[in-house]
Amino acid sequence: MAGESASGRRRSPSMADVAALAGVSHQTVSRVLNDSPLVREDTRERVHAAIVELGYRRNAAARLLATNRSGRIGMVSAHLALYGPSMIAGAVQEAGREAGYDVSVVGVLELSEEALRDAVDRLLDQAVEAIVVAVAHRDAHNLVRSLSLPIPVVLAQGVEPGESMAAGIDQVAGGRLATNHMLDAGHRSVAHVSGPADWTEAAQRREGWRRAHEARGLLPGPEVPGDWSASSGYDAGRRIAQDPSVTAVFVANDAMALGVLKALHEAGRHVPGDVSVVGFDNVPEAGFYFPSLTTVAQDFPELGRRAVDLTVRALGGEERPAVELAQPELLIRSSTGMPRSR
Repeated sequence: MAGESASGRRRSPSMADVAALAGVSHQTVSRVLNDSPLVREDTRERVHAAIVELGYRRNAAARLLATNRSGRIGMVSAHLALYGPSMIAGAVQEAGREAGYDVSVVGVLELSEEALRDAVDRLLDQAVEAIVVAVAHRDAHNLVRSLSLPIPVVLAQGVEPGESMAAGIDQVAGGRLATNHMLDAGHRSVAHVSGPADWTEAAQRREGWRRAHEARGLLPGPEVPGDWSASSGYDAGRRIAQDPSVTAVFVANDAMALGVLKALHEAGRHVPGDVSVVGFDNVPEAGFYFPSLTTVAQDFPELGRRAVDLTVRALGGEERPAVELAQPELLIRSSTGMPRSR
């Protein structure tokens, strides 16, 4: 019942295994383990029977969960190999330390309900007092909002203005900053290399690009999809290079922008003389691209502080605290300029 790990070794039973065997929810198992009076006696007996049958053992630290005194915050993150998610994880860890909390990060390798629930399960077993979720996918957000845990849960990526228990950076504003910069320089429209459709922040950056044109009564340039990788940016750049009407392009992250720059160079399209390029993220290498990349910088340390601040406020008893979105900043470098006269 407990199953096997990816290496073929039988793994220890989890709370999810107990829930499945007892025919109850993950949250019900958590309540039984913490002696909640909200559980019916027959349900409690069923859960205890499943615990005995599976041999489930919760670590000693997890017994501290009911007292909320473990001094530990949990964090669920995805795609930690990418710049943005890795920076957010580091920012939350640093902000947590400054607030007097250790932060345990669990990375999910696949974006499924089972993987996300297993990540939450692992963090609850560490007696975390609250959980920060930084997974910028629509399905993940819907799942997080449906959770009913005995501890606070804070979103830290891909959130909307005005959401409670959610900290984020204004991605729509970032998309508008990038697009308006090139429209202000005289470009009549801006093309867009977008991120994956199932990423909330990709959709938000795209929305900023669209709104910037709409506010001026302009039609946006062509959109080419990407997957955050430099190789997808290169493929998109090759398509853009074949369209002489494109004089400016907003790329949804800096890695794809690197691929776009290479493709334009190979096609003989000069940057910024023929095509201006703006990226998003301000990776440490952005200033060393050729030409150096104009990009939208995200204040990840501030995001970490706001996420932890919400967490601490919720732990202090505040009912669903909220905070404004952090604002991005446009860093102008050599990859953008005025369009050539036609």
